[in-house]
Amino acid sequence: SNRGRDKGALVLIDPAKPEAESVVYAHPDVDVGGVSYSRLRKVLVQASFVTDKPGQHFFDKEARELDAKLRARLPGYEVILQGATDDEQRLIVATYNDRTQGSRYVYDRKTDALIKLGEITPWLPESRMAYMKPVQYKSRDGLTIHGYLTLPQGQSKNLPCVINPHGGPWARDVWGYRPEVQFLASRGYCVLQMNFRGSTGYGRAFWEASFNEWGLKMQDDITDGVQWLIKQGVADPKRVAIYGASYGGYATLAGITKTPELYAAAVDYVGVSNLLTFMNSIPPYWKPMLDQLYAMVGHPEKDKERLSATSPALNADKIKTPLFIAQGAKDPRVVKSESDQMVEALKKRGIEVQYMVKDNEGHGFSNEENRFEFYEAMEKFLAQHLKK
Repeated sequence: SNRGRDKGALVLIDPAKPEAESVVYAHPDVDVGGVSYSRLRKVLVQASFVTDKPGQHFFDKEARELDAKLRARLPGYEVILQGATDDEQRLIVATYNDRTQGSRYVYDRKTDALIKLGEITPWLPESRMAYMKPVQYKSRDGLTIHGYLTLPQGQSKNLPCVINPHGGPWARDVWGYRPEVQFLASRGYCVLQMNFRGSTGYGRAFWEASFNEWGLKMQDDITDGVQWLIKQGVADPKRVAIYGASYGGYATLAGITKTPELYAAAVDYVGVSNLLTFMNSIPPYWKPMLDQLYAMVGHPEKDKERLSATSPALNADKIKTPLFIAQGAKDPRVVKSESDQMVEALKKRGIEVQYMVKDNEGHGFSNEENRFEFYEAMEKFLAQHLKK
């Protein structure tokens, strides 16, 4: 619960007196994200949260000692218990880090045997993957923006870079193995992911700071990250691209509309281009959330002026960055007309847009052949525009 507080905490509630909450555990910097309980021993085991990396607070000595024992046996990896027998004597143990999706083990508490079941992706050697480093910077109005920087192996300065804002937007990036990030790093690009205002897990105030700020302060947080990366000497200012999906696709289009001088290339994957048509095309199963969305994004009639000013398709005359758009024809949330509008607006100015539409896809490509085609096309597109 975060009633009457900024950070979501684990609380105890008496159903007869629901207004009276007693805090069981709260983290000072981030929301509590989950909790585990032993049905066998009838004890609360641990609360989980994510700062720069995943963390746990243990309530139970037995669980704390087990976690420490497994981490000692599996150094260099995050360790998660994914299942147990009814007597909790045999456990499924999952490991991962930022360079591998990891392995799965069976651990027998009676014999202390740790038996490896297998690796998730043994064909991807961990030694060839890039490290994801937690970073932070200040927004222009003083907020701390947390994020992750991945550098190609053996390189750290004056690099071609891809700015990769997450979707949602009320979600967040977390530390760990990310196939897209590793793909880009393996091609020589640094990748910056940032948890701009509105990203979840950082408390109520940080989340609410995003309300009615699509294309405004939320976009400034991304721009400030680009400027920070350039000041660090990591990014070559002439070779910065932006790529994102869903809200990240909107942020891509908003970036090349609001700050076209920043980006040498842009890839919009199932992204919103017109906030008016986006808000008017809410699917029926989202209707219960409509008032909430109006409060968080804007009302297509009451806020028409602001939504028009922050809709990339309605401000396409400002775009000069080479653009590649990918769209699923059956997308129920960011409908195909969102991408069609953007392509049409640019073509009217005589600007050619690389446009990939897949008739058998929805909100993101699920079919493997389409995913291969998309990433191959993106690789060629970025190489063409970010080369020295």
